[in-house]
Amino acid sequence: MSGYDESHIPEILKNYRNIAVVGLSDKSDRDSYRVAKYLMSHGYRIIPVNPAIKTWEGIESYPSVSSIPDHIKVDVVDVFRKPEAALDIVRDSLSRSPKVLWLQEGVVNSDAADLAKQNGMMVVMDRCMMKEHNRIKN
Repeated sequence: MSGYDESHIPEILKNYRNIAVVGLSDKSDRDSYRVAKYLMSHGYRIIPVNPAIKTWEGIESYPSVSSIPDHIKVDVVDVFRKPEAALDIVRDSLSRSPKVLWLQEGVVNSDAADLAKQNGMMVVMDRCMMKEHNRIKN
């Protein structure tokens, strides 16, 4: 999958440290949990977004990106949801003006990516943030 901002992945991982993880699970066997835990251990600020949980690793969870308080900076919206949910997630996120929409492996939605691009976001699609970080740091 290309045509978006995959070439900017090193810059994104270096410069954007506040990550709203949409669909973050509190179950340690889930990819979203493992990826967020890894990113947190490498200095990223994780902002859990999941209406089904109150906290993740002691951090307050929010039901949507738009419900994250204004004093909390959101650089990246990292999506661990089904591809068909991505467009609504982008629409919900626009009020927070994130710099990056990151759709995890298996999450491909061109309409969501295009809307994000139209609103000034960089887009990475069908890539794992943890794998990319690991690849770049090695």
